[in-house]
Amino acid sequence: MAGDPVPALVWCPFPDEEAALAAIHQLLDERLIACGNVLGPMTCVFVWNGQKDAGRETGALLKTNSDLLDAAVNRLAEIHPYEEPAVVGWRCDAAAAGTAGWLAAIAGNA
Repeated sequence: MAGDPVPALVWCPFPDEEAALAAIHQLLDERLIACGNVLGPMTCVFVWNGQKDAGRETGALLKTNSDLLDAAVNRLAEIHPYEEPAVVGWRCDAAAAGTAGWLAAIAGNA
């Protein structure tokens, strides 16, 4: 239906699995996401404050809907342990009908 929220995703790296899980649990409790996937350790190569560096991080992919996307991104940035976390979110162009319905129902939006 027109006007219904569409699926949305949020990507964010964390210093470790425990930090990623803590954020996922908090956003689930606040009904800003329906699911969070923690991805195993990965190597991150970056430039910060003019210096190139590398480190190990744990990624998280969060599933939500377009009505909650901005709130989820902003809240994640607030609770994240990094001073300036890389938090990005986007609206999905396509999803299976069941997935779209599940994500639309977050926080009673369906």
